[in-house]
Amino acid sequence: MADHNDRTPNIPGQRQEPPATNGQDLNVPPPPAPSPEEKEPRLAALHAWWDDAWDDGGFLHDRWEDLRQAPKLGWHSMANWMKAAIALAGICTVIILLDTATEVLADAIHRLLTAAPHVQVGTDTSTGIFAVVDQPIRSYIATHADSLQISASTVYTLWQITGLFGLIGGFFRSSGARLTWTAWAAASIAMVYSAAPADGRTIATGLAVLAWTAASAIALRGLTLRPSLFIHNAVPGIDIRPQIHVPAPAAPPTYSTPDNVHPLQKR
Repeated sequence: MADHNDRTPNIPGQRQEPPATNGQDLNVPPPPAPSPEEKEPRLAALHAWWDDAWDDGGFLHDRWEDLRQAPKLGWHSMANWMKAAIALAGICTVIILLDTATEVLADAIHRLLTAAPHVQVGTDTSTGIFAVVDQPIRSYIATHADSLQISASTVYTLWQITGLFGLIGGFFRSSGARLTWTAWAAASIAMVYSAAPADGRTIATGLAVLAWTAASAIALRGLTLRPSLFIHNAVPGIDIRPQIHVPAPAAPPTYSTPDNVHPLQKR
């Protein structure tokens, strides 16, 4: 029912605002919707391609035959695309395993290094003669490790591991381990000399040198400073092969004297 209260007169020729079109032109007709008849050829073409791919000689049929015959043919006779796929899968598996192993190893090393006792200046955790050498090294590491990214306890643990590696590797006559042992000992003696008390610096350094010399009997076993001379007095072997025959040189030709030639004789 019309509203009788609305008495606004509709004056001819009065300017009226056009309705909102949301940016669309009312004069342009909307695009026609695709008819069902146009979709049927696409489905029919896809269905035909699927049937052709599974027929004899088709792409999917050949790939399925490669998969079915792979256990009988073995690695050397199987299809190349299967070898590439297996190799790629193996490489991805190895990368994943290495990434996981690296994380586990890094976590184990971090726990091992952080499990060392905290190193502080003046903390005497060793006793006896070993404290004369160990305590200056602890003090030197604790004093000079403040500006590093790792703690002093980690540095002290690495120092112990390096010395143990040089001792064991040198016992098994590893040249690299023996060089590591020599450099580790020189650094240890330098730290003892630098951090030992001034009154007992000479004695502490001397004890460090003696301790390193005694331990070098294990790390440097078999090492001698005398040059080794190797003299070979063996007679060189003569290779005689009786199957090789050298033909004898041919004799020079002999010329016979004719019967009508006689030497001159004096009478």
